Amino acid sequence: MNFSLILELAKRDFIERYSGSALGFVWSFIYPLINILIYMVIFGSLMGARLQGMTSIWGYGVYLVAGLIPWTAFANTVTRASTVFLDKKNIIAKIHVDLPTLPLFIVISESITFVVTLVIFLAILLIAGVSLSWYLALIPVLYLIQQVFAYALGFFFAMFVVFLRDLKEVVALAFQIWFWMTPIVYVFDILPTVVQNVLYWNPMLAVVSAYHDIFVYQRIPSFGFLLMVLIASIALIVVDYIIFKKLEKDIRDFI
Repeated sequence: MNFSLILELAKRDFIERYSGSALGFVWSFIYPLINILIYMVIFGSLMGARLQGMTSIWGYGVYLVAGLIPWTAFANTVTRASTVFLDKKNIIAKIHVDLPTLPLFIVISESITFVVTLVIFLAILLIAGVSLSWYLALIPVLYLIQQVFAYALGFFFAMFVVFLRDLKEVVALAFQIWFWMTPIVYVFDILPTVVQNVLYWNPMLAVVSAYHDIFVYQRIPSFGFLLMVLIASIALIVVDYIIFKKLEKDIRDFI
C-alpha cells in the first residue's frame, strides 16, 4: 500500500476542483455556505416548515441540512469510487498501484469536504442561536461507519464498471432513487407502516437518523442498527477482496 501516493492523489483531487479560478480554495467554503444558507432560510424560515413537536423556525432547516451533509459525502464517495480504476488508468498503466487502496484517496478527499461543510454548518447554527449538545462528539464515529460502508460499495462497483461501462450510469441512477428512500427531506415517522417496514432495510436510514438524533433531537443515536451497518460493511469488504483476487488480472488487462 502506497500511502504517500494516496495522500498526494487526495491533495490533488481536492485542490484541482477549483484550479484556475481566482479564489481557488476559498470556493470550498463559499459553495457549502451558500447551499446551507439556502436550505436553512428557504425551508426553515420563509416556507415556515416545522417539525412536529418543535417550535424553532430553524427546526426543519436543521433537519434537512443534517441529513444532506452526510448523504452527499456518502453518495459522492461511492459514485466517484465506482469509476476510479478508469479515471486513474494512466497512473495504473505507468506504475504498479495497489488497486484496493486506490479508492481511499476519494474517501479522504470527500472527508475534507465533509469537515469543511460541517464546520460551516456548526458556525451558522451558533450564529442562528440554535442550541448544540455534547453529542456532536459522536459525529466522527458516525462518519467512520458511513465511509467504511461507502468504501465497501465503491470498491465493489469499481471492479465491475471496468467490464460494464454502463454500470456507472446505473449506479448514479440508483443513488437518485436511494436518496428518496432515505428520510432526508421527509420525516420517517409520517410514513405508512408498510413503507417504514421496507425502509428499515435501508442501511442509510440508520446513518442519517443518527445525524438527526444529534442535531435535531439532541439525543444519543441508536448504535445497535449502526453496528449492523458496520458489520455488513466489513463483510462486504471481505467479499470485495475475494472477488478482486479472482479478477485482478482481468481488471488490469481491461483497464
